[in-house]
Amino acid sequence: MKLQPIKLFNLLAGLSAELGFPVSKDMLKRFLKRLGYTFRRIRRVLKKTPDPIIYHQKLDELTKLIALEKQNFLKIYFVDESGFNETPCIPYGWQEKGANLSIPSQKGRRCNVFGIMNSDNELYATTSEKSINAAFVISAVDAFADCPKRAPRAVLVFDNAKIHHSKLFKNKIPEWQDKGIEIFYLPTYSPHLNRIETLWRKCKYEWLVPNDYQSWKQLKDKIHHILNNFGTEFTIKFNTF
Repeated sequence: MKLQPIKLFNLLAGLSAELGFPVSKDMLKRFLKRLGYTFRRIRRVLKKTPDPIIYHQKLDELTKLIALEKQNFLKIYFVDESGFNETPCIPYGWQEKGANLSIPSQKGRRCNVFGIMNSDNELYATTSEKSINAAFVISAVDAFADCPKRAPRAVLVFDNAKIHHSKLFKNKIPEWQDKGIEIFYLPTYSPHLNRIETLWRKCKYEWLVPNDYQSWKQLKDKIHHILNNFGTEFTIKFNTF
């Protein structure tokens, strides 16, 4: 749905004039609820969409991989990068009437995270305050490949970021294959197929709270606490595809 900007005051005034009686904000909310509307976060979507043929081809391949995972033949790990900074991602919260809750906000320092996660809440995360490049990703995948705890047959699901298609990255694929790791690329413009996106959303909008933004150290400590305790204290229940 494409949203058109409109001021609430003008909307209420227009409805009041149309209906012949004053319409308040509370009346409008009750009416919308009766129609089945709910107040929730508006999702951001990409401007571009994937090629439908390639999308369905890739989705079919991913579905087959999931079927093999259910047969315990392999394990699927979803891979992605994300960043956390001192600009809060908390859009609203309960506040005492008449009081304004504020959170310190400033740009500059950033904690970047490269994550490898499966649907059983198993996470391998590497952090850095520097930009994530192909060399960083390769180093993290190398560490994962040498980890004795990971599944012996693994499929890493990547999006189509440039660093994932770099010559440096692709030159490592045969080496990873020798260690039982295959690389699978999602169709373009399809972040909804990458389950680790849910982890980033949970971190930024649910698990990080206003007090975590009081200082850069406090924020970093909480980010590392979440990453280190994902699967125990912090979990996600994934639906089937």
